Amino acid sequence: MALSVSSSTAAIYQAAYLKPSPPKIQQSLRPKGPNCVKCNLTSGCVKSWAASANYVKLQMGCGEFAERSMAVGRLSQKSLGNVKCATLEDIEAEKSLIEKNVKERMEKTIETVRANFGSIRTGRSNPAMLDKIEVEYYGTSTSLKSIAQISTPDSSSLLVNPYDKSSLKAIEKAIVNSDLGITPSNDGNVIRLSIPQLTADRRKELTKMVAKQAEEGKVALRNIRRDAIKSYDKLEKEKKLSEDIVKDLASDLQRVTDEYIKKVDSIFKQKEKELMTV
Repeated sequence: MALSVSSSTAAIYQAAYLKPSPPKIQQSLRPKGPNCVKCNLTSGCVKSWAASANYVKLQMGCGEFAERSMAVGRLSQKSLGNVKCATLEDIEAEKSLIEKNVKERMEKTIETVRANFGSIRTGRSNPAMLDKIEVEYYGTSTSLKSIAQISTPDSSSLLVNPYDKSSLKAIEKAIVNSDLGITPSNDGNVIRLSIPQLTADRRKELTKMVAKQAEEGKVALRNIRRDAIKSYDKLEKEKKLSEDIVKDLASDLQRVTDEYIKKVDSIFKQKEKELMTV
């Protein structure tokens, strides 16, 4: 039974898009065109219109068309199921992780600079002078401070009291082979180190050494900043952060880097003062 489209088509579309739950309209439409090879109906034949508030569903009369429609639907649904969009919480978590990593690495850099400065002796005794000394202890390279108690009886000497007295000779050998330039005194129970006064030339050499280590610390801080910028650029390429936000983050990161560089300068000036004080 053919249906005239002229008066009813507008009503069908209005029912499909404007009404929340319109009833199905069962009509057979036969537009002009070549016949379908299977059902011998004209192509595009429609058995019914199923309307809802959001979409219009065409129920095809030809089984071939219906199979193709279902296959495309399954493919679209599968493709959409694999798409995962980053939420604002995910983006904020990634940004916070970058910031946390920057601060942790910069703090470790400051600790390393302090440790390196502490291992350089001045005219006064300091247990940190022995921090880098490794002792061959039962076939294993072991930090001296982990197998002995180190104290400062006065401003010009150090006292090394090993927990295991059998390690005295190994400790003595490690100190002699180090770059401290101090001859240890082993009395069979403890090792004493007399800290000689530095000459003017030696003070200048040590000051240059400290300046070099300070510059290495600054380079490490700048490298940390560079790595963070790369991480922010990656988020921008992934369309998670805008260009303006990345610029703001880079500016904030530069301020943090400058603050840590000032810390290095402060530690350096303090160490330089110690070295030059007679």
